[in-house]
Order: sequence, then structure tokens, then C-alpha cells
Amino acid sequence: MIVTIYRSGEVVAFIVWVISSLLNLYTTAIVVWCILTWFPGGLNSKVGEWLTKLVGPYLDFFERVIPPLGGVSFAPVVAIMVLWFAQSGIRFLGQLL
Repeated sequence: MIVTIYRSGEVVAFIVWVISSLLNLYTTAIVVWCILTWFPGGLNSKVGEWLTKLVGPYLDFFERVIPPLGGVSFAPVVAIMVLWFAQSGIRFLGQLL
């Protein structure tokens, strides 16, 4: 039987890495969703429908707060910035612990 003892710093670093990776993945999903909006029928594909279910509620919040200007929505940009700030905050807190 092998018993591995982890130091608390290693566990915190792993948790920070997992959360940071998930935020990166979600940011990538938003970018792919934005690219699909440029193609006619892009959001009607299986991938587009799945991504809309995944990122739609998050982007809808920003759509309500930040209305489109001249037909262009800046909600995805602000949403990605919020994710980046959250990721930076989590990494900073991980370094403190």
C-alpha cells in the first residue's frame, strides 16, 4: 500500500490550477461562440447549440447590463475581462496561501 502525503501548499496549488484551467476553457468556449456568430447558421449547428447553452446564460447577464452599440455587442469582451480578473484573483490568492 502506497500512502502519499501532500503538503497543503501542493493541494492549494492544484486547486488553483484546476480552477484556472476551467476558466481558460470557458473563455475559449466564449471565443469559439463569438466566431460561430460570424457564420450564417453557425449557432444552429450541434456545436453552436451546445456552446449557446453553455455560455449563453453568462453572456445574457452582460447583454442586459451593456446594450449593443451600433448593432455590435461588447458583452463577450466584458465577460472575458471578468473571467480574466477572476482568474488573476484566484492565482493571487493561491500565492498567498
